[in-house]
Amino acid sequence: MSSVAVQARPFAARPRLVRLPSVPISWVRLISPVLLVVLWQLASATGVLSERLLASPVTVVKTAGDLIADGTLIDALTVSLQRAAFGFAIGAVAGIALALAAGLSRVGESLLDPILQMLRTLPFYGLIPLFILWFGIGELPKIVLVAFGVAIPLYLNTFAGIRSVDGKLAEVAQVQQLGRAALIRHIVLPGALPQVLVGLRQSLGVAWLALIVAEQVNADAGLGYLINNAREFLRTDVIVVGLLVYSVLGLLTDAFVRLIERRALVWRRGFLAR
Repeated sequence: MSSVAVQARPFAARPRLVRLPSVPISWVRLISPVLLVVLWQLASATGVLSERLLASPVTVVKTAGDLIADGTLIDALTVSLQRAAFGFAIGAVAGIALALAAGLSRVGESLLDPILQMLRTLPFYGLIPLFILWFGIGELPKIVLVAFGVAIPLYLNTFAGIRSVDGKLAEVAQVQQLGRAALIRHIVLPGALPQVLVGLRQSLGVAWLALIVAEQVNADAGLGYLINNAREFLRTDVIVVGLLVYSVLGLLTDAFVRLIERRALVWRRGFLAR
């Protein structure tokens, strides 16, 4: 037999891929806000954007420094934080309690859920006249409005979380002879916790929106009063400072809930990574 010589062909050299330096995503997210501020300042400096319509970023920063130096912004922030804290505490307790009553009982669901489903469609401004008639023009209607805004999303998410708990866990609780309180503590609440935290994030965002609305009506202190008073004098720089403070507060509270999620839901992250 004649042997057939096979000549090996050399492999073609593969082109090397040039890897671009990786940029942290957190820095990439800053590009559009910084670009927006630069364009805003250019429009103000060139006269395209009138100071009467919207103050420039430089003016806003200077005004913020002046308000902090004379204590005006600190005093307004303190009052608003107190209102938000009281309203959030009342709304959170009410929302979770109602969700437990409706989520753990068919009778409770039939009695409570239809009413709360109707209330969640009501706008904040529509409630202000009633709250003023019921609670006067002091602090109480503002706190109640914030509490209402907090309770509804927290109820909806907690109720959904309770109803999404695996029914087999209830069978395990029966085998272990757990009482009603132990069932709620060890099975229902941990199982509903991811959805509860989603509701917490939503309710905190709604709390600041409700606070803005509440402080625009018959307020004599707070960030809303500061903004409303600045509107009377066409001080757009003060208005922007107040709105920025609201935005920062919303971002800080959202970051705080995210931190709680990372700590409280470590078990879920580890399970999903497998």
